[in-house]
Amino acid sequence: MKRWNGWGREEYNYHFAPSAQAFVERIVGRGQTIPDASLESVLKSVPRSRLPQHALFNHDAESRLRHARGQSFPDWVALRYGTVNTFPDAVAMPTNQDEVDEMVTLASKEHFSIIPYGGGTSVVGHINPEMSDTPTLTVDMGKFNQLLHLDAVSQRATFGAGVRGPDMEDALAAHGYRFGHYPQSHEFSTLGGWIASRSVGTQCYYYGRIEQLFLGGLMHTPQGKLNLPAFSASAAGPDLRHFVMGSEGRMGIISEATVRIAPIPEFEHFYAVFFPDWECGFAALREIVQARLDASMLRLLDKFETETTLQLSGKDKLVNFADKGLRLLKMGDERCMMLFGLTGLEAVARNTLQQIRHITSQHHGFLEKSFIGKMWYDSRFTTPYLRNNLWECGYALDTLETVFPWSQVAAVKDEIEHALFTGLEAENEKLIVFSHLSHMYTDGASLYVTYLFRRTADADETLEHWKKLKKAASEVIVKNGGTISHQHGVGVDHRPYLPLEKGELGMLSMQNFYQTYDPERIMNPGKLYEER
Repeated sequence: MKRWNGWGREEYNYHFAPSAQAFVERIVGRGQTIPDASLESVLKSVPRSRLPQHALFNHDAESRLRHARGQSFPDWVALRYGTVNTFPDAVAMPTNQDEVDEMVTLASKEHFSIIPYGGGTSVVGHINPEMSDTPTLTVDMGKFNQLLHLDAVSQRATFGAGVRGPDMEDALAAHGYRFGHYPQSHEFSTLGGWIASRSVGTQCYYYGRIEQLFLGGLMHTPQGKLNLPAFSASAAGPDLRHFVMGSEGRMGIISEATVRIAPIPEFEHFYAVFFPDWECGFAALREIVQARLDASMLRLLDKFETETTLQLSGKDKLVNFADKGLRLLKMGDERCMMLFGLTGLEAVARNTLQQIRHITSQHHGFLEKSFIGKMWYDSRFTTPYLRNNLWECGYALDTLETVFPWSQVAAVKDEIEHALFTGLEAENEKLIVFSHLSHMYTDGASLYVTYLFRRTADADETLEHWKKLKKAASEVIVKNGGTISHQHGVGVDHRPYLPLEKGELGMLSMQNFYQTYDPERIMNPGKLYEER
């Protein structure tokens, strides 16, 4: 079963080695072991539902709690400390299109709000009910999880929008295909959620971002069904798919989607390259990207993330062996690591490998072909479980991400890291901060920053520490002209910064568009923007 107050399945535990805990303690100090609020105590705080009885409504307290929060930092604080203060009044799990329509029609008639729910993996507050006098119904699309149609000749497939990543890949693999959209939340996130939040996967260079994969589908709005025909391309006016992507539930509920698929690749392998310093790795990475080489995944870790990744792996013997070997190659404390994947035809992959080897060697890189890339691949969906271990040892962890042109991204990285490193100086608290470039484009790169700090026994104090850090880093991003989100979306956490990116007229046009489909403002209120 999925954890009610953390990440992932209850039966899986990340191996958090004593050496990994000691590494964290050396940098930020010993964490407090603070007992979590029990499920029973939090259930007692679930209020009486304000929605009437209905055949599709589940008023059970535990179901309402499990749909009340996602995976944002404020969500973790609320669940772990037992301070959850808003809940959906009921949860519905429709099984067909008519039932979805019934929920939306009933919400308009009875004046309650609807929150579309996919996998509950949002890290910016997409699925949280507002504090409001208006009742809220969370509509869980988990039963819309089937492969509805496969067109092998055209390499496209139609799925129910509630299908989760692994189930989607299993259904396609039975026919020799793959979707290839692999965000870190892949284990639980859904197709509809990826569309609604403009998700991007780790192997997007080969398979594409969600906007390149989403061909069309069906959305249920308070004004009726919006059918998006699955055209390969169209010049017939504005593309309405782009209003649906990133709409974060403000327009309606996505019930099905047609997407591009690809054959299971003939070849796939992941590699690591070590560089003596960030400057060498950065130069090599940009050259690879701007040469448009056929890598499926590229990632450049700075020296802090390179070290932290190895230390937190818990593989002490491998870490010691790697450290000794790299130091013999004159790669000391400033070393950084690039990860890359090759996917597709083996002949093409072999040729690309030689080209990447040539470029990286020109920048003093050492290619490791066996262990590190496989270690990343094997742990790419289990690494989020480490957050559970850290929390239980007294440490809070969060991430932020943006994108900048190549000419700016390195300098902005330094500025963001400085804002975080010094963000809790007044509280005499130290942080671990590390970064990587995670998605690359010929003109720029996505910057992904992770920061870890000690939590306290007081929920409000822990949350205030996070707010201070989040605000400091976000202000650096917007001051330098970066996007407030490259892949996590807006939700509630990034809402204050969206007007700075879109402008007054842009915000007005967006709000007016969504109001066309939802004039009574019942769809996921408070996300993306505050009501006028």
